[in-house]
Amino acid sequence: EQQMLAIGRALMSRPKLLLLDEPSLGLAPLIVRQIFDIIGDLNKNEGLTVFLVEQNAFHALKLAHRGHVMVNGKITMSGTGAELLKREEVRAAYLEGGKH
Repeated sequence: EQQMLAIGRALMSRPKLLLLDEPSLGLAPLIVRQIFDIIGDLNKNEGLTVFLVEQNAFHALKLAHRGHVMVNGKITMSGTGAELLKREEVRAAYLEGGKH
């Protein structure tokens, strides 16, 4: 609820850009899906640009038009979310061995 409240407060001023740092941190899987659905809807339907830092690679890359993978502070891979989700090294390292 805290994360959703924080996002709601940020949206009250009708920004064009929303910066999110780990919006799924500590949340139940159902709430994580709801938050990412809301973020995706805002991007698609309201034209809101979202800059997202997220360790949940599956949800982040499903949402991303463009993504970057960082390792030890350096960008090691870039591409569309769909491209990165298909890469074996991303699936193995960040998606539980490719189970998604």
